Amino acid sequence: MPLKIFSAVLAVAMMLAFLTPIVFKLKEISLGVIISIGLAMMMVDLWQSLQSKED
Repeated sequence: MPLKIFSAVLAVAMMLAFLTPIVFKLKEISLGVIISIGLAMMMVDLWQSLQSKED
């Protein structure tokens, strides 16, 4: 379980580190909104996978 949490946090941090400079450089609000929606979807998926029972 701790490995799963660490992997998810690392994935979110890497996505933010990769996409944030692009949003700031292009200054596109709509791109920032889409990226925020994607991050929210990642977090929901993480929450659901952590709540599910392992097989």
